[in-house]
Amino acid sequence: MKRVFFSKIITLNLIQSLVLTLFLTGNTYAAFDSGSTGADGAFNPTAHTEVTLPADGKLNYTSVNIPTGVTVTFKRNSTNTPVYVLATGDVTIAGTINLNGTNANGRFHGKGGPGGFDGGFGGTPVDGGIPASPGGKGLGTGGGNPGSSASTNPVQYGVGGGGGGGGFASNGSDGAGNSTYAPGGSGGGSYGNINILPMIGGAGGGGGAGSAAENLKNSGGAGGGGGGAILIASSSVITVSGSITANGGKGGDGTPAIVYAGGGGGGSGGAVKLMADTITGDGIISAIAGTGGNGYSVGGAGGSGRIRLEATNPVTGTISTSTTPLFSYGYPGTVFVTNIPTLSITRIGGIDVPANPTGSYAQPDITLPGTTQNPVTVNISATNIRTGTTVTVTSIPEYGNSTNAAGALSGTDASSTASVSITLSTSYQSILTATATFTIQTAMYWDGEKIEKVRVAATAGKGSEAFYITESGKEIKAGELMAKLMK
Repeated sequence: MKRVFFSKIITLNLIQSLVLTLFLTGNTYAAFDSGSTGADGAFNPTAHTEVTLPADGKLNYTSVNIPTGVTVTFKRNSTNTPVYVLATGDVTIAGTINLNGTNANGRFHGKGGPGGFDGGFGGTPVDGGIPASPGGKGLGTGGGNPGSSASTNPVQYGVGGGGGGGGFASNGSDGAGNSTYAPGGSGGGSYGNINILPMIGGAGGGGGAGSAAENLKNSGGAGGGGGGAILIASSSVITVSGSITANGGKGGDGTPAIVYAGGGGGGSGGAVKLMADTITGDGIISAIAGTGGNGYSVGGAGGSGRIRLEATNPVTGTISTSTTPLFSYGYPGTVFVTNIPTLSITRIGGIDVPANPTGSYAQPDITLPGTTQNPVTVNISATNIRTGTTVTVTSIPEYGNSTNAAGALSGTDASSTASVSITLSTSYQSILTATATFTIQTAMYWDGEKIEKVRVAATAGKGSEAFYITESGKEIKAGELMAKLMK
């Protein structure tokens, strides 16, 4: 029997140039609207609180006040969406909002924070003479790769390589190892963009390999969980005097002794985005990486996360200079991407995927018959993605390296499909992910007014000249716009 699990990741590569959301100085902008309906009332916890997320992750408050000494966490929903805290009034955070990925515990992986991704399992041990299992790959676009194990000589070579760290804003670090007989896993790559559009959390670290050294049964350390993702939007003021953390979890140590097994990779930092007319405070905002676990070969550290502050007025207080990592800044744009693209795995090997798949090794979504032959056909559906876009399907076994296969979307930009044939592991359970990377363009603005059209005029012997036209009909020469942008 092949047990297959399901997950999905959509990666948008936004054009970070003139066509990206653009606000130029000059006039007063309209007040920012968080979009909150206020349906959830005021959020005023007086003790440590775990908030159960709705299916879409959106919490619609009138105001938020988290006092000193109170920590707020969030329970991941079935599709592991990011957290969206929306408020019509002030948001005051004197206590703590915690979206950290958890540390790995020995060979058992760390969990990603809400919107973040789990680490890979640590490899299992065996007696000498038989290779121990490699670690498992971390989940997420930048998941760390697993360490390997070999046993050319049961005593000298039955050691495990460390797992690679998960990547996000920066690449994860490679796990340590010996390239001849026990390579470490490579760190996961970077992904996403400084605007954190769409919202997405950090990736998990790869698991370290177990040991096959004679009479030394050592499990590899598992990967740490990636930091979660949270967007906090207020139609008024956001004040942070406490802390907001979306840190990656630490990789696990090789156990029961760290002499021969590899350590797990650290999870990457997650994502924190604040949007309001005014953002201020002397608190802490962090999305730092988890460190690698110890072992014969240490695991790699994760990559840093992303922090984005968008405000009409300049950010004030110490958070204006001391977030970790340093934040990127912009004028408040759209809280949610309109016509958001979707990507779904609908069938695997002729079996329909359930409506709410878990994407977890512990809870199989599909069990393929033992007569199933490789490669297996995976059917994909998509909306609001250009036809011809390549969709990459990745099979991530519980232990060992992943495999990839790709196909192109066909149909219409509004609704398209693809069929991909991929080879699945016959030894271990697998999670399948589908990824589409493409370019979208967002709105341009001039002095707070949306640019609606571009007109290009050509004169014989003089070349052409471009004008940007706003919704009210105002025309701006392209050169004038660029000059103002560069100031």
